[in-house]
Amino acid sequence: MAVRIRLRREGRKKLPMYRIVIADKTSPRDGRFIETIGTYRPKSQTDTLTLNVEKAREWLAKGATPSDTVASLLKQAGV
Repeated sequence: MAVRIRLRREGRKKLPMYRIVIADKTSPRDGRFIETIGTYRPKSQTDTLTLNVEKAREWLAKGATPSDTVASLLKQAGV
């Protein structure tokens, strides 16, 4: 089973909010996921990023691969 760390879109039209989730590579964008490790709000006053750093490091150690966007967010958070 290939596991990815990626964004799951929520929120309303023109005001997105994303959850950073651990999901199987084959599941759809807003489909099933294993665990939520954070949130990202790009349209707030300041790009709000909340992330459980320990969970992110734990999943990376287990072999989960982040998407390009999540990789940049993890770098921004210092993971």
